[in-house]
Amino acid sequence: MSISPLERVTIEPKSPATACVIWLHGLGDSGDGFAPVVPVLGLPPNHSIRFIFPHAPEQAVTINQGYVMRSWYDIKSMDLHNRADMAGVLESEKLVQALIQEQIDSGIAASNIVLAGFSQGGVLSLFTGLRYPEKLAGILALSCYLPTADKLPENCHEANKNTVILQQHGEQDDVVPMSAGHMAHQLLKADGYNVSWQTYRMPHSVIPEQLADISAWLQARLT
Repeated sequence: MSISPLERVTIEPKSPATACVIWLHGLGDSGDGFAPVVPVLGLPPNHSIRFIFPHAPEQAVTINQGYVMRSWYDIKSMDLHNRADMAGVLESEKLVQALIQEQIDSGIAASNIVLAGFSQGGVLSLFTGLRYPEKLAGILALSCYLPTADKLPENCHEANKNTVILQQHGEQDDVVPMSAGHMAHQLLKADGYNVSWQTYRMPHSVIPEQLADISAWLQARLT
């Protein structure tokens, strides 16, 4: 069965694109929610990074009384160990893999593609990146956790064992507890992944200081 391409916001660089950041939004948001970060990143005027902000499919979300909203997977419970609907995670993983393949088909190597995401989008970026069979440029996991709770996902691929992973989390996050993000960090670190951990005095959000750090990180990964 063919996969319908995700609708998205695409921001092209002034120069022909040689790299790409695929940035996944959080629950109930859309690609439009994060697209405004691109000018704030303050990248060099001659950068060649394409930014893609896809819209998640619409579906009913259990913890929100079954209300239909954009969501990468159903959230069945506030309990971290029973939060993510893994069937939905796996379906959305296919959608993200298709986005990556689109970029590869357009001439951008997987090694020049960063998977980024916030909250639920960060969960999916981390999960997909760990399992992706070609080396990526980096994985940016913002205010998120592992959908597999206290263990790494099954079938993590050696291709991204050394890929640079940056996790960032708010110290005052009352939506995704910082402990959930730190648990993921400890699991990755214990298994030998190249993972960094940064925290900020913020709730479940993104702040300018953090975006400055993200900008520097992206410029080090993508040239």
